[in-house]
Amino acid sequence: MKKVIQITLIFIFSFSIQAQDKQAKSLLDQVTTKVRSYNNIVIDFKYTLNNAKENINQDSKGNVILKGNQYVLNFMGVTKIFDGRKSYTIVPEDEEVTVSSVNENDDNAITPSKMLTFFNNGYKYYMDKVQDVRGRKIQYIKLVPNSAKDQRKLILLGIDVQTKHIYNLIEMGKNGTKTTLTVNSFKTNQPLSKNQFTFVESKYSNYYINKLD
Repeated sequence: MKKVIQITLIFIFSFSIQAQDKQAKSLLDQVTTKVRSYNNIVIDFKYTLNNAKENINQDSKGNVILKGNQYVLNFMGVTKIFDGRKSYTIVPEDEEVTVSSVNENDDNAITPSKMLTFFNNGYKYYMDKVQDVRGRKIQYIKLVPNSAKDQRKLILLGIDVQTKHIYNLIEMGKNGTKTTLTVNSFKTNQPLSKNQFTFVESKYSNYYINKLD
């Protein structure tokens, strides 16, 4: 009798996990569909890095403009432009621009253009906690990397249940490092300059242009 009860409990638990997996997949699919429906997205964000063991606690702010696979990222004093073929990393402090090709089809290349849909490949996902953030219902999904070589233990992805926009992303590293990216502002279909994603070399005539390929 005891064995029958144990088997029944295992079956119920297994069914519950499968249902949660389907629910998590459904929510992630809704996020992806919503993101891909916009012509462009402009995000202001806060980035926090913590590691108690190493006594590290850093906060930074940044912003990114996304359109298809093109983007302009401003973060920690550096501007990175990707025009669809080449990446231009502009460092005013060093008066240097690094130019390189980027393979957007490389699944291991984490780029801003993938930041809102990166979860579609390479992870197991499970429904997690729900939080109320200033009247917004944030549903968290736990993502566990499939690769044992991945240095991230898990990722918590917070999704606004009403808008289907990503609210924040929390990464827990195997070395104890915790990084949190929180979206402060999420704007869509903004009027953008025709040359928004074009690197104009004449603007950086005093810079060293380092072409890697």
